[in-house]
Amino acid sequence: MVRKLVRRVKGLALTQFTGNAQILETMQESLQGIRTVKAFTLEQTMGERIDANIAAVQANADKMAKVSNRSGPLMETLGGIAVALSLMYGGYRVVATGATPGQFFSFLTAFLLAYEPAKRLARLNIELNSGLVGARMLLEIIDSPPSEPDDSDKPALAISEARVELSDVSFSYRPNEPVLKHVSFVAEPGKMTALVGPSGGGKSTVLALLLRMYEPLSGAITIDGQKIAERSRHSLRQQTAYVGQDVYLFRDTVRANIAFGKIGASDDEIIAAAKAAHAHDFIMGFPLGYDTPVGEHGAQLSGGQRQRIAVARALLRDAPLVLLDEATAALDSESEKLVQEAIEHLCKSRTTIVIAHRLHTIMHADAILVVEGGEIVERGRHDDLLRQGGRYASFFRLQQRHTPALAPADLAS
Repeated sequence: MVRKLVRRVKGLALTQFTGNAQILETMQESLQGIRTVKAFTLEQTMGERIDANIAAVQANADKMAKVSNRSGPLMETLGGIAVALSLMYGGYRVVATGATPGQFFSFLTAFLLAYEPAKRLARLNIELNSGLVGARMLLEIIDSPPSEPDDSDKPALAISEARVELSDVSFSYRPNEPVLKHVSFVAEPGKMTALVGPSGGGKSTVLALLLRMYEPLSGAITIDGQKIAERSRHSLRQQTAYVGQDVYLFRDTVRANIAFGKIGASDDEIIAAAKAAHAHDFIMGFPLGYDTPVGEHGAQLSGGQRQRIAVARALLRDAPLVLLDEATAALDSESEKLVQEAIEHLCKSRTTIVIAHRLHTIMHADAILVVEGGEIVERGRHDDLLRQGGRYASFFRLQQRHTPALAPADLAS
């Protein structure tokens, strides 16, 4: 009967653990999205959500208290029945079989002394199993197999020219839903290769495959003739600089966030990278300079400032291969100009693969690949693609209709 109570308590404890996590999740969403909550007047809605979560946890806690406290009455009842049976059996032994009363009272005394520890042990069993639910969930996470198998025994990737080649690469996140279909292209050493096209075409997936966040289903990716699948991930990523659209800054200082590009970098190297990324001036404008905390996710900085710190971090890495994923998509014109200048400094003499929706930022790319539906439908330089009058020309003209501020001289160039 105690085991049945323990099983019930385990289920309730798991539900309570999940309910507490939902309360924290709602609180975190409300705080991180406080501007959206205020802008859409969602205060009451979010309040009702967290009230519902708290009410569910409270109801579950009441159930757990009821079940847990059943052990006391249960043990009292079972103990009373056991004492009564012992009295009946002991009396029978004394009257019918000639057992001495001293033996009977000795046994009864020992039985009654053992009753209280047994009751406490039953209570401890229930409380222990209730408290172990969180520990079990943590251990399940710790014991789960790593998403990336250890490949430290593989040889390191040696990059000399940084010539990147994708040969007949296919990939899908879900079965029967291909994201890339037999994609092949070459990113020449020291040149910029741009991937453009509609959202969902597979451009970001190409960069994820180059960083080996995923493995292609078929085909091969090589750098300087070496298959990256046969080299260690650490050596690949150590020689790659990545700047994404959603810049992630750690809850630390400006100096530390730049230094993550090269662990152990000196102050002179950090400042030089910041100057090259056009970040030094605004950093020195802070009261604490490079020791200024950036806040959670870099919340204390503007979008352009975060992007330039990310570029400085990539510059400090001094990697031969640069991957850029919409690095200027969410910036205003002035911030975009500064970040673009920093990116040009970053890409100088390095093999660069860039994803861009703002086509005027990649007009001077050495090769432009139009990716649509998981396939490369057009490739060439900017002028050649415009003359072809295909998908790229259609995208470009559509954007120019919505960007009248771009000067004719810029278009001509």
